Amino acid sequence: MRWKRTMQLLDVHAEGEIGKVAIGGVPKIPGATTAEKLAWLNSDPKGQELRRFLCLEPRGNPIGSVNLLLPPTHPEADAAFVILQPDQAHASSGSNSICVTTALLEAGIVEMQEPETIVTLETAAGLVRAKATCRDGRCERVELTMVPSFVHELDVSLDTRWGTISLDLAYGGVFYALVDVDQIGLTIEKHNAAALVAAGMELKAAINQAYPVVHPEIPAVSGVAYVMFRSVDPDGAVRTCTTMWPGRADRSPCGTGNSANLATLYARGKVAKGDVFTSRSIIGSEFRVGLKEVTSVGNRPAVIPTISGRGFTFGQQTVALDPFDPLAGGFAMTDVWGPSAGDIKG
Repeated sequence: MRWKRTMQLLDVHAEGEIGKVAIGGVPKIPGATTAEKLAWLNSDPKGQELRRFLCLEPRGNPIGSVNLLLPPTHPEADAAFVILQPDQAHASSGSNSICVTTALLEAGIVEMQEPETIVTLETAAGLVRAKATCRDGRCERVELTMVPSFVHELDVSLDTRWGTISLDLAYGGVFYALVDVDQIGLTIEKHNAAALVAAGMELKAAINQAYPVVHPEIPAVSGVAYVMFRSVDPDGAVRTCTTMWPGRADRSPCGTGNSANLATLYARGKVAKGDVFTSRSIIGSEFRVGLKEVTSVGNRPAVIPTISGRGFTFGQQTVALDPFDPLAGGFAMTDVWGPSAGDIKG
């Protein structure tokens, strides 16, 4: 073969959301910390080239993420990882943390202990503790202790084509804008996915222009990454739809989004330490969300969330770069990727 680069990916999904895990062939990423590696991936042309190689066509597709397994820099961590998506590299994700934990254990990279294995993951947002329930060589369920989550601002007003809407800005590993879905005249159901995504992309652009946000302790984490629509089902479960660039809906209930939402619920006095509730995705899959501890980030009150869900492996592949391929740099088209794909160069 005349391939210039090859990487081995393990196919995993967490409650429907695909999070492929690069378990072989990952190049050395510059940076003394995972946060610095994240910043390099988002700023250096070689980092952007790697993201395009993995996330865009012909090797990638608009659904899911690719997780780069990296050597940990924190002494307590078993592994580090950064999440690659078509728009940029991201700091943290609940569904991807479940996918990475499942991959580490079922691929034998971290030794599985039954009935429970503790895996410490290093992300650019901090350490995530994963408690994996294991049986017969399989990772059955993963409970994550997430990074501290906090409210940036509640009840922010934004003038939109739907009128003036109210939203919350909160951090759950990345920054979210949290919007009650009835304000845009929709419900969180599969047949509304395209309309929800279109609204989310429009709102995200307007929110980032009007309300810049930066993590008070991690400057590499800035800007609203996602708009998450929310509602409450008749049984009390929180129904969510996180909208992701360039135009798709998260298939899982969204771990970092629920962490951010948990911070808003705590700020409003609707949950207390020890509470656990169900969050349901647009396809009906579920996470269990808990409030483990109360803490602070800088001078902001914060919560330590737990997110519990299931990961499943479903394949393995080798992706390769042919140096003679004129489309090797990756591309995306609006017919599949959505209208925002027109912003992708190449």
